[in-house]
Amino acid sequence: MNESGRPVSSGVNVLTHRSVLAIAVPVMLSNVSTPLIGIVDTAVVGRIPNPAYIGAVAVGALMFSFIFWAFGFLRMGTTGLTAQAFGREDDPEIRASLGRALLIAGFAGCILIAIQLPLRAVAFGLLAGSEQVESLARAYFDIRIWAAPATLANYAILGWFIGLGRTDIGLVLQLVLNVSNMLLDALFVIGFGWDVRGVAAGTLLAEFIAAAVGLVYALRHAEKFGRFRIDLPLWLHPAKLQRTIAVNADIMIRSLALVFVFVWFMARGAAAGDVVLAANAVLMQFNSVSAFFLDGLAFAAEALVGRAIGARRHNMLLRAIRLTTVWAVATAAVIVVVLWSTGGFFIDALTVDPETRAAARTYLPWAACAPLLGVWAFQLDGIFIGATLSREMRNAMLLATAIYLIAWWMLSPLGNHGLWAALWVSYLARIATLARYLPRLVAPT
Repeated sequence: MNESGRPVSSGVNVLTHRSVLAIAVPVMLSNVSTPLIGIVDTAVVGRIPNPAYIGAVAVGALMFSFIFWAFGFLRMGTTGLTAQAFGREDDPEIRASLGRALLIAGFAGCILIAIQLPLRAVAFGLLAGSEQVESLARAYFDIRIWAAPATLANYAILGWFIGLGRTDIGLVLQLVLNVSNMLLDALFVIGFGWDVRGVAAGTLLAEFIAAAVGLVYALRHAEKFGRFRIDLPLWLHPAKLQRTIAVNADIMIRSLALVFVFVWFMARGAAAGDVVLAANAVLMQFNSVSAFFLDGLAFAAEALVGRAIGARRHNMLLRAIRLTTVWAVATAAVIVVVLWSTGGFFIDALTVDPETRAAARTYLPWAACAPLLGVWAFQLDGIFIGATLSREMRNAMLLATAIYLIAWWMLSPLGNHGLWAALWVSYLARIATLARYLPRLVAPT
């Protein structure tokens, strides 16, 4: 590697199991702390023997998943575009990818703050919980919305570093965010007694701390690709900007559809009562743990596929897909074994409410085995993000969402079991609808 992280040799043999793990392992390590935020939040408010507090944090966090991950293109689009620029050794465009992403992040974050009142009204119109859950979740929303510019900037910075294959730096930044978040949440809730408001305030401060640290790292690293400066003519170059907007718009629609699936899942759980909502919230922490581990290999696929396409190396593309998928499937199998054997212990650790514990155990098999399907969906996402085939991702996810809603309607008589079964159908639909485009991607050109 040279000082910018580029392989000294561009040969296919550069891509090995070790190079895959060099990208994936730091992501996995950093992601271990990401679901721990939700686990800590759930465990902190779970000390209060009332499931409404867990439900409120789950509803509030899910709302922001929907709002912020509508802008997930700032992570995913930036990764793909940066990786391709890196593969073709286009240093000015590598710098410009960072600049464009930060520009969009700042603008979008300010817009979200400006429209927070109608945004809140729409969000609570979609998620119907009990009166107590809604009141607590509103308090959470009113604080955390002010983190929008910092949150989106963190997406952009992380995506840029992943595109460069520098997930080791991403590890540092994610640890800054996640560890500070957990410590501040615990301080505000347990120390100051702020209940869900403490969770929101801790997240708000952590996002700004991480954004400040990330910006310093990014500006210093960008100097390795030439002097970094504000260059609006390059950042706003019509052809480059048009491609960036097209990729980002498609990923935005795709992300909204994906998060809608989980919003609908939690909303239907909320409609079934506070106990079912709390049980599903606990089990979704398991889903988060598995997803963030598997994302390590998906992120490796993004960076390596994008690099191969930028360098126009077909053999490297095929090898990137094969190696990352082998490691992802093996990781998924380990996760299922761990969740199945230790699920009861972690349920008890996350909540003291006996009804919630009993309900969560009832639906545990659905959550524990979900990675067996999720791994294929995550890998396909990583491959297509690296290739910046965003239109295909958009179309596939819209179709998969429609299939999910039909499945939920057909399975709804089964209650919460039907709701979990429909979530499994959504994974199958994501796999089938996106895999049909794969032969075109891997075909020699």
